[in-house]
Amino acid sequence: MNAQEPGLSRSRQANERLHDLVPGGAHTYAKGDDQYPENLAPVISHGSGAHVWDVDGNRYIEYGSGLRSVSLGHAHPRVTEAVRRQLDRGSNFVRPSVVEVEAAERFLATVPSAEMVKFAKNGSDATTAAVRLARAATGRSRVAVCADHPFFSVDDWFIGTTPMSAGVPAATDELTVAFPYGDLAATEELLVRYRDEVACLILEPATHTEPPPGYLAGLRALADRHGCVLVFDEMITGFRWSEAGAQSLYGVVPDLSTFGKALGNGFAVSALAGRRELMERGGLRHPGERVFLLSTTHGAETHALAAAMAVQATYVEEGVTARLHALGERLAAGVREAAAGMGVGDHVVVRGRASNLVFATLDENRRPSQEYRTLFLRRLLAGGVLAPSFVVSGALSEADVDQTVDVVAQACAVYRKALDAADPRPWMGGRAVKPVFRRLA
Repeated sequence: MNAQEPGLSRSRQANERLHDLVPGGAHTYAKGDDQYPENLAPVISHGSGAHVWDVDGNRYIEYGSGLRSVSLGHAHPRVTEAVRRQLDRGSNFVRPSVVEVEAAERFLATVPSAEMVKFAKNGSDATTAAVRLARAATGRSRVAVCADHPFFSVDDWFIGTTPMSAGVPAATDELTVAFPYGDLAATEELLVRYRDEVACLILEPATHTEPPPGYLAGLRALADRHGCVLVFDEMITGFRWSEAGAQSLYGVVPDLSTFGKALGNGFAVSALAGRRELMERGGLRHPGERVFLLSTTHGAETHALAAAMAVQATYVEEGVTARLHALGERLAAGVREAAAGMGVGDHVVVRGRASNLVFATLDENRRPSQEYRTLFLRRLLAGGVLAPSFVVSGALSEADVDQTVDVVAQACAVYRKALDAADPRPWMGGRAVKPVFRRLA
């Protein structure tokens, strides 16, 4: 092992124990050790702000914290204090808590384009509830998902479309169809082909690229014309694009939207929000057939809702979204300059909105490469940077960002050597990292 790389003997032992006890060695596939270079998958002991420490005592600057959920930084004092206050008052009761009223009022004030909200614990439950609601409202069975967005739910209606579709009945898979992002003509063609069959269009309103001018408004018009429900998955864009999500930034109101991740700063809370006419179908004040909509034992735990309210207050009062953009712009500019300086500017590519940066690692033919990603991640870890992406948190300092850029420059110097050799394997240190969605382990 390279002397600069962190010693991870305890992490390796913990990973072995995890694989013995937990399928995949993690409770989220994106956190699996197959996503990291061989023998360089740190197991975390604790975190504070923008830094984490592994069980071996190594300290890292962390990006993409909690799969984008910890946007204020770990153990944020305002959030943890709000949680502590609620824990002393009880977390779950046989009837709704007054905190549920307060949390709903706060959320709908933050996302004024929504008229009602229901809370849950994870994003999959919220998106699946949106799909069920759309099917009930339209009387249609097909779901149209955006083909260019990687993940919507762990439930069958979506997982059946991925390479990890084992266990999903073909009949379920056949009810999900796909449309390309940014292409209104192709989407209308799909809606015409399945005329009066599509219950909803579900997509992330924006991801690593900005929506083409007029695209979201055009999609809104298409949904209206074809009588289907427009669902925005704002798990990532919520709070990172603006406090009220991408729908507020771009001025297009969906019928339903789902929020999570940054909403709780790491605490388990998600939300389904939308038009009253649709949401009431899951309630008790309408004359029609009832929809079983997000009935969860733990969906309204008081401490998680307290965390969500504290997050929303912090974002609004402290201008967190603007800070995320400023930090991301500083990081993106630094990484691009470092990569260009080492002659790999066309191979280490930073993409996305400043508050939601990812990086691509391209080979000598400028094609995406897991081998070069492995080399790059290995050098970042050696420099004390844990970065499956470059998604920033508000807890980062400018010094953290500048240190990251220095580490990236060192990684790019090694990257240049691999490109010159047209072979990254001598610098990989073992097998390549793997994509999450693949048919075989």
